[in-house]
Amino acid sequence: MEQNSQIKILEAQIRECFGRLVWTHTTHQKCIDLLEKKEKRIKKSQIVLNTISATGLISYIINNQSWIPPVSALLTTIALALDIYCLSYDIGKEKELHIDLVNKLWNIREKYFSLLTDIKIGKLNEDEIIIKRDKLQEELNEAYQNGPRTNSKAYRIASKALKQNEEMTLHDKEIDMFLPKELRKS
Repeated sequence: MEQNSQIKILEAQIRECFGRLVWTHTTHQKCIDLLEKKEKRIKKSQIVLNTISATGLISYIINNQSWIPPVSALLTTIALALDIYCLSYDIGKEKELHIDLVNKLWNIREKYFSLLTDIKIGKLNEDEIIIKRDKLQEELNEAYQNGPRTNSKAYRIASKALKQNEEMTLHDKEIDMFLPKELRKS
């Protein structure tokens, strides 16, 4: 098999790896977004429940309404359940694990992108491509070892972001806006 066709086969494999990495990176980013929303909802709920409970008890002391203590007790119990949930499931820690992985994946993604560029301009021979590819696969494997899992909701959101919203896609006109006149395409 001639070397040029072997390089094309390697390039196809590396493109596939790059594509999967973009998906994984985006899915983990969407997990972070979901966890942030969940964390905010829980904190707001805790504040509301505790505020209403405290207000109810103060109101009972002032107004002596018999229905207030049971309602306050119920709301306090719900607030306590949320507190226990937060102690047993650390959303912030899980979010930090995703953030750490996203940062590692971003760097590896950029290395894949550079490798594809180097292949396209003919800078690397077959052996150099294989060495760089294998090194990137090792880095990726190491990053995944301690990384958190994603979920189907994050995957669905990532799918929409990548396919419909083209979140990871920049068009020439958009790129040109960031560049000095001398480096623009149009």
